[in-house]
Amino acid sequence: MSTIKFGTDGWRAIIADDFTVENVKRVAYATALWLKQNFENPSAVVGCDPRFAGPMFADVTTTVLASQGIKVFRAENMFISTPMISLGTVRTGASAGIIITASHNPPAYNGYKIKAFYGGPATPDDIEKVESQIPDTVSLELKTVTDYVTEGLVEYIDLEDMYVEHAEANFDIPAIRDSGLQWAYDAMYGAGQNVMRRLFPDITFLHADYNPSFDGQAPEPIQRNLQEFEQLIKLSEGEIASGLVTDGDADRIGLYDGDGNFVDSHHILLLLIHYMYKVKGEKGEVYSTFSCTSKIQKLCDAYGLNNTVTKIGFKYICDLIVNSGKQFMVGGEESGGIAVNGHIPERDGVWIGLMIWEFMAKSGRSLKDLVQEIYDVVGKFAVERYDLHVTEEKKQAIISRCKGGVDSFGHLKVTKTEDLDGFKFFFEDETWVMIRPSGTEPVLRVYAEAPSTAESFKILDIVKADLLK
Repeated sequence: MSTIKFGTDGWRAIIADDFTVENVKRVAYATALWLKQNFENPSAVVGCDPRFAGPMFADVTTTVLASQGIKVFRAENMFISTPMISLGTVRTGASAGIIITASHNPPAYNGYKIKAFYGGPATPDDIEKVESQIPDTVSLELKTVTDYVTEGLVEYIDLEDMYVEHAEANFDIPAIRDSGLQWAYDAMYGAGQNVMRRLFPDITFLHADYNPSFDGQAPEPIQRNLQEFEQLIKLSEGEIASGLVTDGDADRIGLYDGDGNFVDSHHILLLLIHYMYKVKGEKGEVYSTFSCTSKIQKLCDAYGLNNTVTKIGFKYICDLIVNSGKQFMVGGEESGGIAVNGHIPERDGVWIGLMIWEFMAKSGRSLKDLVQEIYDVVGKFAVERYDLHVTEEKKQAIISRCKGGVDSFGHLKVTKTEDLDGFKFFFEDETWVMIRPSGTEPVLRVYAEAPSTAESFKILDIVKADLLK
């Protein structure tokens, strides 16, 4: 049997290769052991996103858990999002949540995510405990889901209803609907589509059909994957005020303004801080990962807020939200995963999109104008990234150079260095470049921040040429 390893957020593998019924049984059995070891009367919420064979794998997980005496709250919905599983875990008081999803990975993949009782990613320690107990083989006499329902070990629940009611209780949905603004949503064939249709039945939808193969494209909400949506907004000639995008399991966000300009997570985080503190009068801790814009610190300084920078990975943000003992306001990462106070300690693309749309609707200002309000405080900026495909030998040589200290890249003089998670080299005028190796492939991720996109790419080109010479 193959060795099963969990990554940053769950176990992911190619369907029918390593992601098989037998391997899902192995992981579910280890999850059951962990639950029984750590909880009295353990229970779990189980569901799946729209990926191929999701319901089958969710049923396998359900029957394995139930066979071990664990109460399962099974999503009755054909597919649900990761935030819906996390919310359901909190609302039912379950010990854990399990969703069959490979998030934004290509269509050939599926995966298995474990959520903790508090409604966010399980800790690395808990994941290690599950992983260490995955058996080489598992032989179980499993009944059908229907049999376990009859026995009271499985109960179907409507997670979609639960989420919609939660959203309607926390947002002024009528204000967004009746604002006179036209909205658009690209579901990327993912798990956010049904909820968005229920909340906003009259907006423009794209890729909001059931398509388990995602039409052959990885459902990751980054600009290069969103050209059809971008053109739709541009061709509306200003009629569409904003476009929201979510990934396969709807925990990541992509955003467009009315001119069809992509608004990245760096800007979204700043908009949320501005909205929550300046407009709504909220206060609390801000958490941002090492690859996020330095403008977050600048805005927090201007507003008297504390910003804690974490290693890269939402699990570090979740840990602070749950365990710091401090009042939390907003936290997020460069890759589109953002959480806010008043919800679960979880990334949620739909929820964050609703916050931005509510900000626009209630202020009567365009997204472009709201971004300008941020620029008025912190200055204009752009963060761009290159992924450099290099040999492992070259990657290690570059990392050794970074560890030894770098004085300059080309004519760019380094004034300060930080190494929390990778290496961030600061230049004059608040510009910087960050170099971080991928832990799973021979790739170096190189980020740069400067006052404009052109200047950011210029820094990236200079650093790339220096690194690869």
